[in-house]
Amino acid sequence: MALFGAETQARVLDRIVAVVEDDVILERELNTEVEAITAKLKSGNVMIPPDFVLRKQVLERMVVDKLQRQLAARSGIQVSDEMLRNSVGEIAARNGMSVETFRRELEKQGMDYKSFEDNIRNEIVINQLRGREIGSRVKVTDAEVAHYMETQSQAGQSNAQYRLGHILIAVSEAASASAIQKAKEKADQVVADLRGGADFKQTAISVSNDDNALKGGDLGWRGMGQIPTLFADTVTGMKQGDISDPIRSPSGFHIIKMLEMEGAGQHIVTKTKVRHILIKTNELVDDAEAQKRLQALRERIKDGDDFAALARAHSDDKGSAINGGSLDWVSPGALVPPFEEAMHKLGINEISQPVQTQFGWHMIQVLGREDQDNSDQFKKDRVREEIRKRKIEEETELWLRRLRDEAYVEIDLDRL
Repeated sequence: MALFGAETQARVLDRIVAVVEDDVILERELNTEVEAITAKLKSGNVMIPPDFVLRKQVLERMVVDKLQRQLAARSGIQVSDEMLRNSVGEIAARNGMSVETFRRELEKQGMDYKSFEDNIRNEIVINQLRGREIGSRVKVTDAEVAHYMETQSQAGQSNAQYRLGHILIAVSEAASASAIQKAKEKADQVVADLRGGADFKQTAISVSNDDNALKGGDLGWRGMGQIPTLFADTVTGMKQGDISDPIRSPSGFHIIKMLEMEGAGQHIVTKTKVRHILIKTNELVDDAEAQKRLQALRERIKDGDDFAALARAHSDDKGSAINGGSLDWVSPGALVPPFEEAMHKLGINEISQPVQTQFGWHMIQVLGREDQDNSDQFKKDRVREEIRKRKIEEETELWLRRLRDEAYVEIDLDRL
């Protein structure tokens, strides 16, 4: 009887709660995800919404996630074991641990390491899919950067940073007028509740159709260029704690809360004046031979030969060779990591041992270093990146909504 009872329970837990195209989501999968989200909300001291509301939100996120993975599979996107190992290694390093220590720490916290790896693999797949479907199409022109900086400067907000909360009451692209009106009434009621003292995080978890709903709608810190264009005018007129009126977009009605706001200071970078000699490897020149040639050149320089003359005569980097190997003044991040790491270790006028990069073998000499106020270029680069992120975010929201609307999805509400 005990065995029969266990089998019956297993069948119950394996019931289908949603059909997503040609795949399914099982009740036990939903239960597992709900448990994980509940634990996360509890650890963040966020009030947990009613079970039905939470399960519906989690299931909707699982549906959209599965649709993206299905599209990635059809598109041939795959994650190699090496790519997965590198990603896990980076995460462990950011936490100041080796991979093995990180693994033990996860298991100590009750997390299954295989499930953690599966989640990371899934994130990589979806990021690659979004990069191909959306990111590759998004361009930012110099004119857009200049226009934004001019507008920002006129508004006196060049250094402003905002932390926003976001709630979306979704409307499908093919929605009827009555459905749109119903969504508008719901959004108006949500705004009234929030202005009346309702908790924003709790409300976002309960009613928002946005991808950040289970994070309490927190969009994090953003510069003005990173804020969706749709919200920009509204945000500039808000004070901390303000709740916006519903903002209409093709995705539905958006509600914004100004959680925090602050300014920013100047940006100082250490630039390095550097030159090098490159020996590329090929069928005739292997790694050992390339290093041997550079060591010979290094000895000649130590004996008094001119670095610039030897670079012009021997360097395979023809672009810099005509300038005596000079790369001029370079900013942090401008060069490939192995070159930059070796360069940073050198004193002024010191010449490196041979250094390998993907381009071949280099001999490097640092000629000078100086701190520079890079604020103008930094602002331009930051604005360009913020505009790009804003565009990607806007395109992603529409793309996900379209992906969901056009898919065959059947949900068994009785299982919620």
